[in-house]
Amino acid sequence: MRIGILGTGNVARALAHGWSAAGHDVLLGSRDPKERTDLGLPVAGLSETAAHAEVLVNATPGDVSVELLRSIGAAALAGTVLIDVGIGLSADFTELSHPNSSLGEQIQEAFPLTPVVKTLCTMDSTVMIAPDALDGPSTVFLSGDDAEAKLTTGRLLADLGWPPSSQLDIGGITTARGQEHFAFLFMGIAGGLGAHAFNVNVVTRAAD
Repeated sequence: MRIGILGTGNVARALAHGWSAAGHDVLLGSRDPKERTDLGLPVAGLSETAAHAEVLVNATPGDVSVELLRSIGAAALAGTVLIDVGIGLSADFTELSHPNSSLGEQIQEAFPLTPVVKTLCTMDSTVMIAPDALDGPSTVFLSGDDAEAKLTTGRLLADLGWPPSSQLDIGGITTARGQEHFAFLFMGIAGGLGAHAFNVNVVTRAAD
């Protein structure tokens, strides 16, 4: 697939390498593409990246994501699956930009013709593309209102190493709140472990 990833940070670069290795045509989007020629990955402007994409990924800082997407325009995004992996945090990492909502919801509200799926925001970028490097199976969550968009996202997650058994659909886009608010628990666990390369696994009760 042609995948456009908005952003050039650690998450965007990790996902670009992961999907490129799986055979996808990946393009990173930057507001200043001429200043990002050192990444060893193809980079273009935001609008060009959106036009390239069959699937678009938001990996920009969550406090500017909606504004950035508006600069591309609703018409350019209409009908394109948008996978949102962003989280809006304050500079000191103590507050969420969307404390009573979620970035995923805000994007879906602003772009009603663009099916949004929230995923991959509950883990470090290294785990996103190498879940098999952990000591055991773990869970990746999906939130969104569009069933087809979730199926497409699930296939792309599988290409990163997340089998269907590790994917958990937790409901509509409003459930993105739980994924994003997990950021605080993630930071607490990381502090306790002294490491970021971990994930959670949903374990159910054994059958009687």
